[in-house]
Amino acid sequence: MKQFVCFGEMLWDMLPSGKIPGGAPMNVAIHLKHFGHQVSIISRIGSDDLGKELIDFVKSKALNCQLIQQGNTHLTGVVKVNMDDKSNVTYKIVKPVAWDYIQSEPLALDTVAQADCLVFGSLSARSPQSFETLKELLQVAKFKVLDVNLRPPYYDTTTLSYLMTQADMVKLNHHELAEICSWFFVENTLEEQISRLATHFQLKTICVTLGADGAVLYHQGLYYRSEGFPVEVCDTIGSGDSFLASFLSSFLQNDNYEYALQKACAVGALVATHHGATPFISEESIEKCLAEKAQTDKINVTMS
Repeated sequence: MKQFVCFGEMLWDMLPSGKIPGGAPMNVAIHLKHFGHQVSIISRIGSDDLGKELIDFVKSKALNCQLIQQGNTHLTGVVKVNMDDKSNVTYKIVKPVAWDYIQSEPLALDTVAQADCLVFGSLSARSPQSFETLKELLQVAKFKVLDVNLRPPYYDTTTLSYLMTQADMVKLNHHELAEICSWFFVENTLEEQISRLATHFQLKTICVTLGADGAVLYHQGLYYRSEGFPVEVCDTIGSGDSFLASFLSSFLQNDNYEYALQKACAVGALVATHHGATPFISEESIEKCLAEKAQTDKINVTMS
């Protein structure tokens, strides 16, 4: 069991079918808890009914709520979700809201300093107050994981460059990789982009998700790749977050890197078969998914 702290937005995703709890850091935290780890969330909500509902939801997931702040000035965060294309969900993120004003607190600093890993998203740096708090936390964290979420217009080159230089590991999708690389240099292949990014920001570990095509891991100069798992998609909300939680769970416990990547891809695919970002995915269903994929690959190799 490892100790994780997730920093950033917790909010309500407003879907056509109704509201569901969301925010990448909270989604990652819940999935890490599913994998048996100790997890705390540093965020901020309003004193409104939406905030109270969100706290009740987090408590129902057995997460540590001590570091979730509550304020009277700003409302709990909401996001308007467009699901016309269920494989490419888009978001309209309301600003300003409570999580734009996360304060620095001694207990949060102490918790991060003692934790094995701090997971933080790029979106949480969109406001000066939360960004300054994040900077303080980054100074005391042991292992820092940046989850890139490029949500226009809430990012810029300077801020993201700072976050990349602070991170020990970066997770992003292939579209985000291409955009960030275009700010600094031009490379043609995925591997060239990853290598240049690693060199530019002195990163040892980069994980790039490829949607239905799986994911690529760059770690200490070596590449690992996992194909995707074909599933019937309900929606992709939270798939990337569950992928990251699964990968970190295995990676920090020194599991085989190829297995860690493949398992994470399986988890992300299984989450996409559900509505919402944080369904419970059992170890049995993950192992079944991996076994079925291995059998299919074996058959394909035999036929070829």
